[in-house]
Amino acid sequence: MTLFVDTSVWSLAFRRDVASNAPEVRALRHALETDETIVTTGLILQELLQGFAGPRARKDIIDRFTALPLLTPDRQDHIDAAELRNRCRRAGVQISTIDALLAQLCIRHGLTLLTTDHDFVLAAAHCPLRVWKRSH
Repeated sequence: MTLFVDTSVWSLAFRRDVASNAPEVRALRHALETDETIVTTGLILQELLQGFAGPRARKDIIDRFTALPLLTPDRQDHIDAAELRNRCRRAGVQISTIDALLAQLCIRHGLTLLTTDHDFVLAAAHCPLRVWKRSH
């Protein structure tokens, strides 16, 4: 399984004040320890850099993300993300423009989305998005 890790999970994983024991963070740690493939996109990197202060945090994030394959959305991804967002909206599900694009990248590349954002779970009911689920 190839994971696309959402900003919500990275943010929890990078926090220095309190180590998160969220199942999604544990899944991220496991993926990193077992050399599972984890991919990202520039929007995730940008959101993380905007959310963490200080040059040390900035350097740490940039260094860690250098090792990850970076997906770049193309024109069709933006077109398909707009349709995905419209489909969700017609079904009564609100998803942001950025989240629609992230979901579209996951769909196009056959990735499993690792997130704590429940909006993606709601959106997945209206598109072929695969959202990671904790196994019991």
